[in-house]
Amino acid sequence: MKSWITGIEAAVLIMVCLRIFSGLAELTVAGLIFKFNSVEKALVLNAALAVIGPSVLILSVAVGVYAMADDLSFTKIALIFGGVLLILIGVKS
Repeated sequence: MKSWITGIEAAVLIMVCLRIFSGLAELTVAGLIFKFNSVEKALVLNAALAVIGPSVLILSVAVGVYAMADDLSFTKIALIFGGVLLILIGVKS
């Protein structure tokens, strides 16, 4: 069981775990919305997801960039984070 984990980079494993957490949070909220059957509670739960989604995006990009920091110039790192910022601004509008 351990042999498949040794071939995976730590950064990739962290990114996968973040995405699994995000997916489980989405599924949990979907189940809660279905259970409560209330528009008001659904809006509150969706607001909580609005915080989780961008947080996971920022964290997973940060982990990936940190892992590749030796291979990237400062300009490329700034462009990556600028792109993430533009995605977040575009989704918010």
